[in-house]
Amino acid sequence: MNEFKRRSAEINDLLCVLNVLNWDARTQMPAGGSSPRAQQLATVSALAQEKLLDPAYAAAAQAVSGDDVENRAAQQALDAISALKRIPAELTRELALLKSEAQDVWARAKAANDFGLFAPGLTRMVELNQQLAEALGYEGHPYDALLNMYEPGLTVETLMPLFEQLRAHHVPLLRAIQERPQPRSEFLNRSYPAAAQKSISLALAQKFGYDTERGRLDESAHPFEISFTRQDVRITTRIQENFLSGALFGTLHETGHAMYEQGVRPELSRTVLASDLLGLYAVGGASYGTHESQSRLWENRIGRSKAYWDLHFPQLQAAFPEALADVDTAAFHRAVNTVRPSLIRVEADELTYDLHIMLRVELERALIGGELAVKDLPEAWNARIKADLGLDVPDDTRGVLQDIHWSAGMFGSFPTYTIGNVMASQFYAAATEQMPELEDTLLRGEYATLLGWLTDNIYQHGRIYTPHELLERVTGRGLDPQPYLDYLSGKYGELYGLAETNETAQKEQIL
Repeated sequence: MNEFKRRSAEINDLLCVLNVLNWDARTQMPAGGSSPRAQQLATVSALAQEKLLDPAYAAAAQAVSGDDVENRAAQQALDAISALKRIPAELTRELALLKSEAQDVWARAKAANDFGLFAPGLTRMVELNQQLAEALGYEGHPYDALLNMYEPGLTVETLMPLFEQLRAHHVPLLRAIQERPQPRSEFLNRSYPAAAQKSISLALAQKFGYDTERGRLDESAHPFEISFTRQDVRITTRIQENFLSGALFGTLHETGHAMYEQGVRPELSRTVLASDLLGLYAVGGASYGTHESQSRLWENRIGRSKAYWDLHFPQLQAAFPEALADVDTAAFHRAVNTVRPSLIRVEADELTYDLHIMLRVELERALIGGELAVKDLPEAWNARIKADLGLDVPDDTRGVLQDIHWSAGMFGSFPTYTIGNVMASQFYAAATEQMPELEDTLLRGEYATLLGWLTDNIYQHGRIYTPHELLERVTGRGLDPQPYLDYLSGKYGELYGLAETNETAQKEQIL
């Protein structure tokens, strides 16, 4: 057991070093550093994989005979070793090199609105992920192999019916909302100094419970959270001086991720249960979907609620007295919950967000399956945006180039955002059922009660349980979209007066 722990700690240390290098590359590294940084990342990744595939490590894992947690850690290591043995070392190295280089090219292509600049790197990234899927193996679609890297047990066969159920709910609700008057929201695009946005965003993150003794807030082209153990969990946000809610809710979103990592029990640090060994990434959550459930829960269920802004809008107004002089709490709450189809996923409202995810999933599934060529991706993207959201895409910067995920090789990760939405509602429903006083504590701005429940039931366990096991333990059932659908129907029905409209229509039919 001691030998297994020692070797696991060394591997986790290397994964944390990779995270440090990636954080630096995405926050403050000069552009000229991208090529040597790619080499550094590839070298450290190779070292981590070398230690992981050392026969002595497998022997140590096989010799473990401890409690349930220790045995689970050993089995996860053996499962990862088995999968990684199927991946050629050269493929791992080439992916590590390409990820760093492609992210730099993607950032330049996005800034220049030049998909052609990014296309060669993306083409190679698709090819490498196709090779990765073949190496890992699958029974149905090659995309299944990549899905399982982020959400164990998820397949195209199980994902598509979920998407169909959500689409059948979301689209009619969206159409009904579009027939209703829209609230004012123009004030969200006034001038908001960047320094003040960062300050208020960090203050609100701390109010939730983000521990800045073990974390910090920086800026990046795309918001993210990254962990170098539970003692150093960092978040970033994207600040635009003419778009207040972007940085604000981006920070609250990443705060949910960060509090998950900070809540992992200390004894799991530097272990397999704080490491995604297959992805060679230091992360403590049960899965990407489980992780996303927490960012969406804190950002949307709490951060966009009326109770939240009844308490915190005065603080926001004090930070921006001129820009928000003619805005009251009710107007701000309505504005940040407006349903309006938009081009940008990270700026999408709760209802249309899943439609953005479905678009990306269907396109990347076709890319991996060889049914769509990279050169045809912009056209396919624009057609789907038009069909689903009724919008014309004016340029690739606000279209196919907007997300960092494909440049980072994260094919299969997009579904976890919607999985996270579903899980978030299940976890929140369980919390309110088990703690009848929860709503009252939230009305008072006391977030420690909810954070404590989430830590006890979810965060502390790290990667001990599979996402399905965790859902069963906490909610008593597997993945179930009904609480999420009920939440969206109730929220937007009230905000847009849809319940009153239905009642009026029913009375007219009776008359």
